[in-house]
Amino acid sequence: MTLHLDPRRIAMLQEMGLRLLPPMGAAPEVAIAEPEAIEVAAVEVAARVSTAPVSFAPAAVPVAAPRTLGDRPTGIESLGWDDLAAAVAGCRACGLCESRRNTVFGVGPARADWMVIGEAPGENEDQQGEPFVGQAGKLLDNMLRAAGLNRRSNVYIANVLKCRPPGNRNPEPQEVAQCEPFLRRQVALVQPRIILAMGRFAVQTLLQSQEPVGRLRGRVHQYQGVPVVVTYHPAYLLRNLQDKAKAWADLCLAMDVMEGADA
Repeated sequence: MTLHLDPRRIAMLQEMGLRLLPPMGAAPEVAIAEPEAIEVAAVEVAARVSTAPVSFAPAAVPVAAPRTLGDRPTGIESLGWDDLAAAVAGCRACGLCESRRNTVFGVGPARADWMVIGEAPGENEDQQGEPFVGQAGKLLDNMLRAAGLNRRSNVYIANVLKCRPPGNRNPEPQEVAQCEPFLRRQVALVQPRIILAMGRFAVQTLLQSQEPVGRLRGRVHQYQGVPVVVTYHPAYLLRNLQDKAKAWADLCLAMDVMEGADA
C-alpha cells in the first residue's frame, strides 16, 4: 500500500524505526516496509541477565490471603497539584503500597494539550519514580518527538496505577478502582485537548470497556469530555514490531483530531 506523506509524518515513521521504501513506478509516494529489529546495547542486556544458578524444580505456589483495602484519601476531586501528589505518595488504599519503592505520579507541565496515559509502572519506573522510562520510554519519546511533543514541555504523561504491581503482573480490578480517582483528577487539572491511551488496562479503564485494543483503534472515544485515541503500549510494540505501523496510524489520527479542533 502506498501513502502520500508530508515531511512531518515521514519524520514520525523514522523516529519509530520504520523504513520508507519508494514504491515501483511512483517517485512522489512512499511505502511502509516492515519495521527493522530494535537493537539493544549489549551492556544493557548484560545488566539485566542474572548470573545466579537456575533451579528447574517446580516452585510451590502460595495461596494469597484476601487483601484488605485501606482508606483512600478523601476530597481528591478538589485537590491541587501539590496536595494531589502528596495524597498519592501517602496512599495505602491497596496492597501495592507494601512492595513499591516509589510512587509514580506523572511528568509534564501542569497544563498541556496532549496527555498520554499508560497502564502501570514497571521496574525502571518504580526505581526512578517517573512513568515510561527504560526501552519502552525511549520508544515513546521517539514517537512523541516525531509529533513535536516532549514530556518536559508540552505533553503530560501518567499511568492508571501509581504503584508497580509485583513482578510486573497485570493490575487487579480493585487496584485500578482504588487508583482511578487520582487519574481522573490529573485529567481535570491538565485539561488536555486529546488523550492518547496506551495499552489494554489504560484503554479499558478510561473507556469502561472490555474490548481489546485492536477493536477500539481507529475511532475517537471520550473520557470526561476529552477525545481519546487508543493505541498499543510501547512495551508491546517492542515485542511486536509489525504493529509499529499501526501505532503510527494512531498517532496520525490523534494529530488529525488536534488539527481539526484548531481549524
